[in-house]
Order: sequence, then C-alpha cells, then structure tokens
Amino acid sequence: MSHPRRRGLLAAVTLATTLVIAGAPAVSATARPKIKVSGGLTQPVFSYKDAIREHVRVQSSVDSDGDGKKDLVRVDIIRPKESGSELKVPVIMQESPYYDNPGVGFEIEHKKYDTNANVTKFPMYYDNYFVPRGYAFVSVDMIGTRLSDGCPMSYGAADVLGGKAVVDWLNGRASAYDDKGDPVKASWTTGRTGMIGHSYEGALGVGVAGTGVEGLETIVPLSAFTSGYENGHVNGVLTWFKGGARWQSEHVDKDPAEKCEATRRRMDAESDDETGNYNAYWNERNYRTGPISKARNIRASVFAVMGMQDRNVVGSQFSEWWAKLPRTVQRKAWVTQYGHLDPFWARREVWVDTLHQWFDHELMGVDNDIMRQPRVDVQLGSGRWTTQADWPAPTRTTTLRPQQDGSLGRKPSTGTGNYLDTAQTEIAMATGPATTNPNRLAYLTPPLKNTTRLSGTPTVSLKVTLDKPTANLGVLLVDYGTDTRINYRETTATASQGLKIIGGEDCVGESTADDDGCYFRAADNTAASGLNVVTRAILDAQNHKSLSRQAPLTPGKPYQITWKMLPQDYEFKAGHRLGLVLTGTNDDFNLDETGNGSGTDAEPGTGAKVTVDLAGTSISLPLITRTPTK
Repeated sequence: MSHPRRRGLLAAVTLATTLVIAGAPAVSATARPKIKVSGGLTQPVFSYKDAIREHVRVQSSVDSDGDGKKDLVRVDIIRPKESGSELKVPVIMQESPYYDNPGVGFEIEHKKYDTNANVTKFPMYYDNYFVPRGYAFVSVDMIGTRLSDGCPMSYGAADVLGGKAVVDWLNGRASAYDDKGDPVKASWTTGRTGMIGHSYEGALGVGVAGTGVEGLETIVPLSAFTSGYENGHVNGVLTWFKGGARWQSEHVDKDPAEKCEATRRRMDAESDDETGNYNAYWNERNYRTGPISKARNIRASVFAVMGMQDRNVVGSQFSEWWAKLPRTVQRKAWVTQYGHLDPFWARREVWVDTLHQWFDHELMGVDNDIMRQPRVDVQLGSGRWTTQADWPAPTRTTTLRPQQDGSLGRKPSTGTGNYLDTAQTEIAMATGPATTNPNRLAYLTPPLKNTTRLSGTPTVSLKVTLDKPTANLGVLLVDYGTDTRINYRETTATASQGLKIIGGEDCVGESTADDDGCYFRAADNTAASGLNVVTRAILDAQNHKSLSRQAPLTPGKPYQITWKMLPQDYEFKAGHRLGLVLTGTNDDFNLDETGNGSGTDAEPGTGAKVTVDLAGTSISLPLITRTPTK
C-alpha cells in the first residue's frame, strides 16, 4: 500500500533537514528556519500576514485557442517568507476554472489583487490554514479562464495538461515567466505537490494524476468527475441540456465570445448530444481509461470524497474510478449521503483535522497515524458514521424478483406488467406504490426483520418488449418507512445538498484584512418522510449493447437487458420495506444549468409502451444484514 522508494527518500531528506520536533533544545536566533511538528502535526509558526505573494505564467504544452502560441498558465503563489534556499516547502495546489465565474466554494469567493497584480485574497481556507504550517499554496487559473491563455475545453486535454505543466514547473521540468518575460524558477519548493478541489477542480486533480506526472504526490478530489461523458449522460440518456459542453466552456470564461467560438463549434459537433452516444470526444475526457489520463497511471495517493445522493456528479464517477486505481496507490475515502458537497461545509472540524494529517503525512513525511486509521468513513445517516477497511464493504449478493401480487421476493414469478415511458420526478414515481399508475410498476418486500445495509453497486435485469424502437428504461430502489433523513433534495437560499446554514462563522487558520479565512456554519438539513429514493438507474434501450452506437429494438420482440444501477452505501432499518420501481424517463436527471433537476432541454420521454416479463426481471443487491443496535 505504499511506495517504498519515495517514502524512504522523503524520510531521509525531509525529516532530516526541515522538521524540528516540539520539546527539542532551543536553537540560536541565526539557525535555519524549520518546520515545527508536535503530536504528529505541523504547527502554525510562520506568519500568514508576512507571507510572500507572487505570480508567474507557466508555459504549457498546448495551444487551445489556435493562435499559434503555447498557452501560458497563470499561477498565483503564497508561501512563508522564510521559504527559499534554506527552507524548501511542499505545495498544496488548487487548479480551478471557477475564479472568474461563478466563484469558488459555497460562499462564491473570488481572488483579490494588489497594485502589483499579486493575490491578497485566495478563495477558500487552504492558504490561511496551511501556509502558517510551512506549506506553499498555489492557485492555478485553468487554461482559458481568468488570467490564463487559451480556451476552456470542458474536461478536454488542455484542461489537464495546463495543470500538469504547473507540477512540472514546480519540479524543474517546465518554464515560467514573470510580468517582464524573465524566466522564474521554483527554487523555494521541494516539488512535492498535492492537488485539492471540488467538482471540476477535483476532476482536474484526477486528470493530472492520471498522466503519471512525477512530483504530484497526492490528490484530494471532492465530488469529482472522472468521466466527462457521465457529466451529461447516463447510459445513452442525455441528462444535461443539449450544448451543455459549450455552455460550460462559456460559463467559466469571461473573454470575448469570438475568441473561442471556433473551438466551441467543434465541441458542439463532436459531443453529439443528438444521440447521446459515447465517442472519441468523450473518450478524450475519460480519466479512467482515456488517452490523456488513465487510472492505471496514477502514482499519487488519493483521498476522495463522494456524496452518493449527488445528482451533478453521480456516484459511478467515484466507484468506477476507485476500482481501477492500482493496488499500490495509498488511498482513503469518505462516502456520504449528501449531494454535491465539499465536506468542509458538512463535518468541518473532523475534515480539517483529517486533511491536515493527510497532507502532513503525504507532503511533509510526518510520522502520524493517518494510514493506520480505517481507510473509509461511511455516513449512515445524520450524525451517524461508521468506518471500514475499504469501499465497498464485504457483502453478499441478494437477488429479488417482482411478483404478480406486487411483492418483491426471492423466487421467480410469472406474468407481465406494463407502463408508458413518460418523464416524471422520482417522488411522483415512488409515491403510493400500492396505487395504480400507468407510468410505473412498483414492488415491495415484506417489512425487514433486521437492519440491512447496501454497500456497492446493484445490478438490474429486465426482460422487456417495446412498441417503439426505443424507450428510456428507469429503475428506482426505494426505502419505504417513516424516518428522519438527510434532505438532499431541498434547494433554497439557506439549504442545499443536504445542508442548511445555521448562523455564525468558523475562522480556519490566520487572517488578514483582505482574507479572513472565516466561513459560515452549516448543519445537516433533515426532514421526516415516509420514503427515500436510495439509488437509481436509467438506460436508453437502443444503447443496451453499446454506448458508442445505437441499435434500435424491434417492436414486439422481447429483449433481456442488464445493467448497473448507481452505487450506494445505505442502511435500511428494521421494519422498513425495500421497493423496486420500474418506470421511464427520470425527470430528476434532466439537469438545468445550475445542476438541479427538471431541466427543459434533455429527455422528454419517448411515449413507448414498455411490457415487462416478470419471469426475466430481477434486481441484485450487495447487502450486509445485521441485528439493529440501539
């Protein structure tokens, strides 16, 4: 689980030359500056107010705007004033497309600059907290955004290679220039770099790590994309509005529209939203197995966070990538019941402490116990967490089958049912399972005798006959039973993604007049309900054999179609009932520009009549059964 070569080098060099343990004899006033460690953690001994603030432009390897010149990437730096020839420091790096629009984090922060064009306010708390502890923080404007050259490519090669160039520069393998055009070297750093970020930012860390670049020691992707295709498609179904890739590129870029118009026209044509097929355009944006970035090339350690009720970045973005990581990659994860969320807003004290330990271990070589702790934290409910050795947990597969009487049991049944493929919300599909609804079929287990936990990826298999060449086949796994649950659906001015603002602030790290490092407090947003949609699946039936090409079905002919649902880690309480709902187009997947459901330009439903043969229909669940605890 470790890299002996690089860990050994780190221990021999970093610990011997830069760390001083608390309790050691006092040193003279002329001693070399050193990083202080106490209790397995670096301590805040460097002045944030007096830190060096500077910027450079790093030469990338790409010309994304086609102007005949390689794009220069803007890099804003803050580091301890003591860093230099006598104290070399590691780097925490955030590459972001959001510094222009909309801004970074839930408080939508932007950079502020002084008269020398150096940043005086960095969004988020990474600078406030980690610079006093002996880190440099490097804020990178993604290619095509803010002060960097080029065009944003919606997860394309340029997005990734711009970040890679910065890691190369930090390790002496790329060139950078100041405002006069003079070359600048990163002589103040060890080169050891960790990338962190939420959503698109996290995806960039995943993408850069997948190039295998040396010097990137760890990544912390938070609700991160690992496949551009799954950003707007699920199994051939368009889940974002048509032209979503173009819109995203325009949204994060404040340059005149004509600058990147030719690039965006190519994106429109190549993304092929008309069919929803996977093609070469989307393969370039595949950070699992693509040509630019692939999981098997990753050398960096990984600390990932995924909200399993995230509608923007669906759970397979985490699970499929996690399963492909090399066995030699050290890793850690938090798996939650929130939506599209950075855990800083949800579990702040524990998160900052854990992240601190992680960076100290991975970038400083501090001998703390972070790698001896359980690898995965799993949220079972509001305020309820468990730990385990890996994800998913060890399970046994249980296969359940719909019965003619509306129950869900172990034995195969006979008979058929049918419904129409119309676009409906999940709540409309799941409510009132005993009532007749022409747009869905619903089946329930008896009340559970024991608390039962799902951990992993369910599989559904349907034997269907259509009266049209295709339909969107939708499946919901529902928890029926009254309970108080995290309300991930509510989106208001004070609540979103399963959290609500509760007033007051926490100040994280040190502050200046421009950058106070203080952020609002939030808590779980819960609500009592009689049901909860646990996970879901959707598939364009004509893509059931291939995501790259459509094969329309022959009306009246039965087909056996099997595919994966979205992953989940969820606890069904004793006395509750599991529900299987078979339906058509999931309107909650039709995302609008904000990433919320019920977009107007995605999938309206085909209107096809879907006839389900119960004898060939089942759902297979990876389950852990245990006696409930009080």
